[in-house]
Amino acid sequence: MSDVTMDLGAAWRAHLPPGETLGSAAELGAVTLPLRWRRRWEADPQRRALWDADGGWVTAGEFAQRTARAAGRLLGAGLRAGDRVLLSAGSSTASVVAYAAALRLGLVVVPVNTGYREREMAHVVRDARPAAAILDSGGGDAGGRRAGWVRAAAAGPVVVVGPEVDLPDGGVPVLDAVRPGDPALLCYTSGTTGAPKGAVLSHANLAAGAEALRLAWRWSLADRLVLSLPLFHIHGLGVGVNGTLAVGASAVLLERFDADAVLDAIAEHDATLFFGVPTMYVRLAASPRARELARLRLCVSGSAPLPAELHERLARDTGQRVLERYGMTETLINVSNPYEGDRRPGAVGLPLPGVEVRLAGGDPGEILLRGPNVFAGYWERPDATADAFDGDGWFRSGDIGTLDRDGYLRIVGRAKELIISGGYNVYPREVEDVLRGHAAVADAAVVGLPSPEWGEVVTAFVVRAAAVEEDELLTFAAEQLAPHKRPRAIRWLDELPRNALGKVLRHELRA
Repeated sequence: MSDVTMDLGAAWRAHLPPGETLGSAAELGAVTLPLRWRRRWEADPQRRALWDADGGWVTAGEFAQRTARAAGRLLGAGLRAGDRVLLSAGSSTASVVAYAAALRLGLVVVPVNTGYREREMAHVVRDARPAAAILDSGGGDAGGRRAGWVRAAAAGPVVVVGPEVDLPDGGVPVLDAVRPGDPALLCYTSGTTGAPKGAVLSHANLAAGAEALRLAWRWSLADRLVLSLPLFHIHGLGVGVNGTLAVGASAVLLERFDADAVLDAIAEHDATLFFGVPTMYVRLAASPRARELARLRLCVSGSAPLPAELHERLARDTGQRVLERYGMTETLINVSNPYEGDRRPGAVGLPLPGVEVRLAGGDPGEILLRGPNVFAGYWERPDATADAFDGDGWFRSGDIGTLDRDGYLRIVGRAKELIISGGYNVYPREVEDVLRGHAAVADAAVVGLPSPEWGEVVTAFVVRAAAVEEDELLTFAAEQLAPHKRPRAIRWLDELPRNALGKVLRHELRA
């Protein structure tokens, strides 16, 4: 069957506000985020920008000064444009300052999950070769351990500091001079056939992504976002932080998600926006205070499918028709339900301005993507980059989609073996490799089983080589894997189901 390409003219128009026009796709990323941020800060330095529980509100002018000071300190420590700086810290104003300072200086930020264990951290450090690492304490002596992991894995000297960038003040750095094609983020995403690899997102990618969402979600100076998503995730950092700063809006940063804390923040700070993953909406819907979501202008869900039943429940109980969208680490956000049109349960919507979508091989088919938001390739992995794109430059998403009669995209499956649990991606191969490292494990296969709260739960099917208890194996995995990757249950088998070529039949495990 031939490929199916969406009618992009109609799709893009569905996202444009009245009176807005869309230039070429390239124009979306023509102005870098650091330059756009600076213009916003200079236009209204007294405007409130960010709030956290420790420091309260910070104005745009104060934020600009703090980022310039932090950039000067990083420069004084020897960092130069193009150097990688690992960022693994909780959600706080200091973390956002450090992030913005790095981008303003031309550094490449490497976001790393704060829950990573030594094995996971060491791989990123060895692969990215950062010149600096910004780590928070993580509570107790966890920060010291993590700093030790970084230093042990680094090939040479590495500057390790906290989010406050507590270094001697340096000279006055040249800021906001990055070019659109310069690398901005190096985000690690795993695959089914090897260790995690770094997706390189350029400043043009980030700017295009932010501008498309400004248009599509009517994001403006008047908006205030309650952000409880982690900053090491592209959803929290690449959407929440970048978008807020790009449009000159404000954000309330919560250290972690808690339904009551989110609802309190909405009321206390007159918030207008909330971005979350389906697991968060499950908990909000279960709260006796769920109706308080009606205060918001817009609720957005992503990172995992939002069940249609939950969408309708929230609409019925709170009046909020949650806007679902579709994105990836390698592409930021590609597709969104329209702000002013029909937000369809079970659908992720229409292509955003500048984004092209094609279904390979007919409908349903693998979703192919192209546009100024799509990354150019993986860090020092030409083989993986070549595999990720087809001959015409379309990125292979690995997701299977179908179009309804009005052109709305629905995700109906995955060509890859990805598990999505609580909005986080889990790749079976990595978990299986850890389990096979136990002396009592002869073989292992990992799949995601349905969960009403988490979407999927990581479940391991194990063939034993010797006697071992479930708790022992789960503890062994927990010592080497971030919390979202850890198996929650072990099921014992005499042998794994395989086809004639030796490939594990995962669909039989899920049955």
